Amino acid sequence: MKQFLFIFSACLLLLSCANEKDNSVTVKDYFNYSETGVKAGGVAMIPIKTPLGTFKVWTKRFGNNPAIKVLLLHGGPGSTHEYMESFESFFPQENIEFYEYDQLGSYYSDQPTDSSLWTNERFVDEVEQVRLALGLTKDNFFLLGNSWGGILAMEYALKYQHNLKGLIICNMMSSCPDYGRYAEVLMRKMDPKVLDTLKILEAIKDYTNPKYTELLTKNYYNLHICRLAEWPDAVNRSFKHINPSVYVLMQGPSEMGISGRLANWDIKNRLKEITVPTLVVGANNDTMDPEHMKWMSGEFQNGQFLLCPKGSHMSMWDDQEHFFPGVIKFIKNVK
Repeated sequence: MKQFLFIFSACLLLLSCANEKDNSVTVKDYFNYSETGVKAGGVAMIPIKTPLGTFKVWTKRFGNNPAIKVLLLHGGPGSTHEYMESFESFFPQENIEFYEYDQLGSYYSDQPTDSSLWTNERFVDEVEQVRLALGLTKDNFFLLGNSWGGILAMEYALKYQHNLKGLIICNMMSSCPDYGRYAEVLMRKMDPKVLDTLKILEAIKDYTNPKYTELLTKNYYNLHICRLAEWPDAVNRSFKHINPSVYVLMQGPSEMGISGRLANWDIKNRLKEITVPTLVVGANNDTMDPEHMKWMSGEFQNGQFLLCPKGSHMSMWDDQEHFFPGVIKFIKNVK
């Protein structure tokens, strides 16, 4: 009997190892993009049709996994994919195929100047065109948005969730008026003298004043945008390349609240319409209220919440030990 059990256990072990081997993906397979002609390292300029004509947006593919394909939506609007380059250190080793992407108007994509293009509806239509061009389907398509990218991801899901396998909302509330009120809560924690100076400079719209930038960086950005003592090169490049024409028009000139086209955006009452598996990622030191984000996760029909206790608005940098394991676990658990 003991001999039988030993042989049976050995067979199970061999079968398990064989299955693991069958499911493994070699480095060659993972980076096989089936590119023809001149190989571009996964970069593709995708044509986007708009009411003002056709423009191109920049995308870059990493990996090859027919079951998991993640499209990253950066913030801003008008920022770049660059501050999301930290995903390159985590997703490949988990066999997750993903795409970095600069939205229209951002640094590596075309930058038309007509302001009529900068609307939620037009951006949603752009994401759908990108999805189609990349061949992402409801069986493999995960959409991950950070900050403004979270707004865009939620708006996309409200219109096109039948194309999604999963949705990930990082560091974005479902109401800009609520976000503005939370910004006031954070501002009241500042040194009163610093806050008074910032308010004086904002009142006269002197946003390019070096003193304004210095005070805002030290007393707000370094506490609530990215808490690392030295900001990563990717983050600095993204800030350097932001398109102010798009950013200021939609968000307003300051992260300390919101005053642009997005000022009245609010979909709190529509979250229940989203049925796909949804992960909401919040952080204790974020510009976004983590309690609001926890509440959001309960409003989605199939929602989960991930808290990054050390993180801020860029938890993918300053709380990687919680952000990436939580995001990866969610993606792999969606069936």
